[in-house]
Amino acid sequence: MTDTVPRIPRRSVLRLIGGAITVAAVPSLAHARSGPAPRVEALLARLTLDEKISLLHGATDPRPLGQAGYVPGVERLGIPPLRLADGPAGVRVTRHATALPAPVLLASTFDPGLARRYGRVIGREGRALGQDVLLSPMVNLIRTPYAGRNFETFSEDPLLSAHLVAAETEGIQSEGLIATVKHFALNNQERDRTSIDVRVDERTLHETELRGFEAAVAAGTGAVMGAYNKVNGTFACENEALLTGVLRERWGFTGFVMSDWSAVHSTREALPAGLDMEMPDGTHYGTALRTAVRDGGVPEAYVDRAVRRVLAVMDRFGLLDGTAPHRPEPDAAAGAAVAREVAEAGATLLRNAHGTLPLTDGGSVAVIGPTGARPLVSGGGSAHVVPEHADSPLDTIRSRAARVTYALGEDAFGKPLPAGALAPALDSEAHHVEAGRTWTYDGTLTVTEAEEWTLVLHYSGPHPLRPKVLLDGEELFPLVPGWSEYFTGGLLTHAADGLSVRRRTMKPASGTHRLSITAQGGEAGQLFRLRRITAATRAEDVTEAVRAARAARDVVLFAYEDAIEGQDRTTLALPGNQERLIDAVTAANPRTTVVLNTSSATSMPWLQRTGAVLQMYYPGQEGAAATAAVLFGDRDPGGRLTQSFPAGDDRHPVAGDPRRYPGVDGTQEYTEGIHVGHRWYDAEQVRPLFPFGHGLSYTSFAYEDPEALWTADGLDVAFTLRNTGGRDGVDVPQVYAGPSPDVPLDQPVRVLAGYRRLTLRTGEERRVTVRVEPRTLSSWDPDVHDWVLGTGTRTLWIGASSRDLRLRLDARVGG
Repeated sequence: MTDTVPRIPRRSVLRLIGGAITVAAVPSLAHARSGPAPRVEALLARLTLDEKISLLHGATDPRPLGQAGYVPGVERLGIPPLRLADGPAGVRVTRHATALPAPVLLASTFDPGLARRYGRVIGREGRALGQDVLLSPMVNLIRTPYAGRNFETFSEDPLLSAHLVAAETEGIQSEGLIATVKHFALNNQERDRTSIDVRVDERTLHETELRGFEAAVAAGTGAVMGAYNKVNGTFACENEALLTGVLRERWGFTGFVMSDWSAVHSTREALPAGLDMEMPDGTHYGTALRTAVRDGGVPEAYVDRAVRRVLAVMDRFGLLDGTAPHRPEPDAAAGAAVAREVAEAGATLLRNAHGTLPLTDGGSVAVIGPTGARPLVSGGGSAHVVPEHADSPLDTIRSRAARVTYALGEDAFGKPLPAGALAPALDSEAHHVEAGRTWTYDGTLTVTEAEEWTLVLHYSGPHPLRPKVLLDGEELFPLVPGWSEYFTGGLLTHAADGLSVRRRTMKPASGTHRLSITAQGGEAGQLFRLRRITAATRAEDVTEAVRAARAARDVVLFAYEDAIEGQDRTTLALPGNQERLIDAVTAANPRTTVVLNTSSATSMPWLQRTGAVLQMYYPGQEGAAATAAVLFGDRDPGGRLTQSFPAGDDRHPVAGDPRRYPGVDGTQEYTEGIHVGHRWYDAEQVRPLFPFGHGLSYTSFAYEDPEALWTADGLDVAFTLRNTGGRDGVDVPQVYAGPSPDVPLDQPVRVLAGYRRLTLRTGEERRVTVRVEPRTLSSWDPDVHDWVLGTGTRTLWIGASSRDLRLRLDARVGG
């Protein structure tokens, strides 16, 4: 795969207000119209001010399908409404859709062609489900391993992210659905995301975070979503330097910019800065905008500009003149096929000792872990999709092995309260409150031993009717303010029977505690149950798992981490009792494969005791079949890490410096500069647990005979790749480039310069050429506010990861 992001020529240098960002203006990109279409201008001339304003903010959909947003059209002029759906891993509405693997698993394929097909599935299904705009793809870099939405994005590397976002955008829009690249810019964490002020220098911004957004613009994305956070003191959704200076004047973007949901903070600042649409309502772009125009605070020309941009995108997609293609019928089989292909291709084998994998058909296997029996299809929040179906890994493994046993190992949903713990007696396992009734309980809970308890509430009613549970007068499950209450999905927020779940961990003293419960039946009645998890119940689960592990030849232990929009992780460790579970199971049976259904990097103090570790992230609705195909060797694990896995919480780019993460006094500083991800590990000489680009195959490969040639189009790096093992397999050779001697700027030790994903038969040899584009060999010079080519003799490495570098050569760049 070559670098497809074009070098954009500079025409003039312009210093912009609103932060320390200086950019250059450029001509419009080739895909954009040279000017507004006559149809758009004719409509604009006929719109009243109220009608114009109605096109610039969200409203209530009269025929909702559970999508994220709705913009009413103007019926008298034939302007249709816009429906906007979330879609990082499939179309998020209340109807069924293909639940694709998480974008981070897609990225692990290192295959832009597959990303394009992934986008086409979402594009087709979005239109089939009546949607017009997709709120995806997300391209923010993985900067901290704690970020709650790392699974929704691609990579820590700017080049890889740029390739994949461009390809997915092309795929989405090829089906007639408008793509929205997000979140512009520097929304790299969930903690304090609505208020954090990200301080970043001009060079770091352009060389890291902005590269993916620029690639999406070059690919023709119809929309961009502004971020929640501030950038250099100004909220992103009113940051003129970003929204006008970089996006419009430098990159030539001609689409429209919408806000993230409730991310607008002003009227008079946001619209002139370049924010065209407020979502999901008109708090600032409704009555307030009308008033501002009429009193002269905001010239109507800014309203016209924003409306023109929205209509121009609608016109480009055939929504104004009826030339948009007919909405297709859903094709669940086609979506499922791509979902499985992505999950298989992105499966990343991190460890495989003593030939633990692949498993043999007809063997004896113990399956352990909650996500072994209940598939973890996707993360929660905006990425949650209602799948067409989702089999469990346990069932797929049963179809391959002669004898399969199952043990829960880690109970996330609790066990019934012991008999006699409640007085007066209460069946807390299945209590039903009739519609229109209110039920109360006032009694005591007796704790026989002081230990950590997790009380688990299951309930069927809507969140506002969640039963109120008080222990010693403290409410245990209060409603969470803002949108976070509605960020559900994944594994932990719903029980197997569909009831919503909330948890509260505490350490009550031994003795008697007052327990009060109030539950309302509402319109449909309500079912609820109250359970617990304790050290004793966890020990019972581990004992059962060890018994199963000892009785089987092989163990497949499914470990999980359930990420969700709106909150960051607090540690790299697996949650709950899972580390103790893995320790106990691997001690009982060293032929244990740990399958990780996690959102991001995970620490592994148990690693050396395992037989194998397979990273599957959130594999989508076909994840069970894909996991089994890799475990049993039907497919070679061809995935590679798109993020470095740290050895622990104290050994990664933002560790030990609260200014970098999570921020101090509301301000966060990107003081690591251009050294993001694997570049930081190289610069600081820190050894990761697993490096960027790492992933094992069931076969082996040799790299030979490197050469490099500078041409007018960049640097062509060639080498011979040979499959030296006894199986067909997948390899992803990667090319890295060292610093330029001619650029007097701090430079990374090496940058990812290119890569190829290749499948070779056993014994096959292939000559491979990787094109390294001039942009990849360039640095952003803050003195000239533009890219400068890093000329001179540069060292190149070719290898299987950022740390497994097999070949080295020098090449002359420029001249």
